[in-house]
Amino acid sequence: MKNVYHTLMERGFIEQATHEEEIKELLGRESVTFYIGFDPTADSLHVGHFLQMITMAHMQRAGHRPIVLLGGGTTMVGDPSGKTDMRKMLTQEQIQQNAEKFKVQFSRFIDFSDGKAIMVNNADWLLNLNYISFLRDIGRHFSVNRMLSAECYKERLETGLTFLEFNYMIMQSYDFLQLYKKYNCKMQMGGNDQWSNILGGVDLIRKVESSPAYGLTFTLLTNSEGKKMGKTEFGAVWLDPEKTPPYDFYQYWRNVDDRDVEKCLSLLTFLPMDEVRRLGALEGSQINKAKEVLAFELTKMIHGEEEAAKAQAAAKALFASGSDLESAPTTELPMAKLQQGMNILNLLVEVGLTASKGEGRRLVQQGGLYMGEERVDDIDLTVTEKDFSDGTLMLRKGKKVYHLVKLI
Repeated sequence: MKNVYHTLMERGFIEQATHEEEIKELLGRESVTFYIGFDPTADSLHVGHFLQMITMAHMQRAGHRPIVLLGGGTTMVGDPSGKTDMRKMLTQEQIQQNAEKFKVQFSRFIDFSDGKAIMVNNADWLLNLNYISFLRDIGRHFSVNRMLSAECYKERLETGLTFLEFNYMIMQSYDFLQLYKKYNCKMQMGGNDQWSNILGGVDLIRKVESSPAYGLTFTLLTNSEGKKMGKTEFGAVWLDPEKTPPYDFYQYWRNVDDRDVEKCLSLLTFLPMDEVRRLGALEGSQINKAKEVLAFELTKMIHGEEEAAKAQAAAKALFASGSDLESAPTTELPMAKLQQGMNILNLLVEVGLTASKGEGRRLVQQGGLYMGEERVDDIDLTVTEKDFSDGTLMLRKGKKVYHLVKLI
């Protein structure tokens, strides 16, 4: 079987490795238990996490055992990496609820049956630590000078780094040590912004256990301009269909920049690399075929083939000339609701085009809402039956997100 290290390298995942030759040899020689941590700071994973999930799936398909580490403990502290402000504090109940939703989303990609993968929560060992013992046993292995030189801390020194956040690296390193002891976990993987934290864990195991441990980071999901992908003018692209509907999810990938298509196909799908390169090499209007493949594959992976097919049909109905709009995302609205008229913000929430009136207000104020071809500029606009043509009204959010409202 092909060494998974070469697979990940060929597809563009790998950024840094603590001991590259040793890691290559290890992954080619035996089944390796590895982990990636996910702090449940929200009630859904988003596109940025998806790349890490795909990495785990590649590793498992090659015979290695993933540990999904839910950061029930570390979430209460907050990782300063890449952050300009301190993370919002969540209660233990909120963190646990978020973690439960993560489990459901992971099960689509990782096989947890028969011990093939493990899911654990670092709250199990972090929340009941004896502070003095922890400082004496673990804290003594960390140099403050070295920690301050880490990028995750350097970036925050000018704006303010709390002592609470300063502990994050030690806690994450302790996670690695615990997983090593409990499950013989030899490798931590993560985004390249986790490099400093991963080094801390590798060094800790080598000092405390006098045993080899390894770290591997992969590229962050960025576009051709170096900006993180998975963000829109209306917020993050979530994996939860309640937060980002399948049609919106499909449209996000259908509209990526031409220059990003091949990279996204390589990193986020399991298509063979020959096919990825063929699609990535398409030029002019032909590149749209590659974008359709990308959007369909990702929507199928996240939301299932039926939802992917519906999203694709809706998109084609909206953009193919002369097509029937019956496949477009549609809400049927009782005519009685419009007898006295309906405020535009209430209508947006009613049909699910925005999650709240506040989001709808921002959408209108930013000039991103259209009724038919007319832009809506007034948050107090009252929509009546007269605004409908043959009982239908097309709403558009941004450039590409359409929703059809039908009166019944």
